Amino acid sequence: MEANKDDLKHIRLMMERSTKFLSLSGFSGIGAGLVAILGALCAKLILNDKLSIFGNYLFDLTFIASIVIILAASVGYYFSLRKAKKMNSKFWMPVTRQIVADFAIPMVAGGIFSILLICNHATHMVASTMLIFYGLALINASSRTYKDIRVLGFSEIILGFLAGIFIYNGLLFWTIGFGLLHIFYGIVMYYKYDKSGADKTA
Repeated sequence: MEANKDDLKHIRLMMERSTKFLSLSGFSGIGAGLVAILGALCAKLILNDKLSIFGNYLFDLTFIASIVIILAASVGYYFSLRKAKKMNSKFWMPVTRQIVADFAIPMVAGGIFSILLICNHATHMVASTMLIFYGLALINASSRTYKDIRVLGFSEIILGFLAGIFIYNGLLFWTIGFGLLHIFYGIVMYYKYDKSGADKTA
């Protein structure tokens, strides 16, 4: 009887691994959050005229945001790949490509919309827009990974609406959403899935 339960558990795990992305690491969230906070500190220095890269606020902030996105994605990729190897699982599978597509569509739309806001001198709404579209991207991709991602997505959207209301505190909400929330989420994910070694899904 016990052997049958183990067999069923193993079959269920194999099915989940083929339909869900379980290699997402808690360290990915922590690392991305730390990178975002560092980027926010640089942005604060730029806005206070204590740091300049190109001598133009818009160019400087755009450059910092681009670096943050690249570094955060690299950190996420590294730790997720490491977790996949530890689980003896393939990283690039059909479900991986699908989750990237699910995530990328709202992100690209949000990026284009943010550029339009900047071009139309509505920069005060960029932080709100980024948070909302990022939240939508997380929710869109959450069906193929851990259910906790959906909660994070809704949290980002709420912060985005708050940033849209308190428009002169955009950097603060950006720091909370991309920095602190990621760190908190990463810690929860680490203890819930990584440290225990349990592959729990929605």
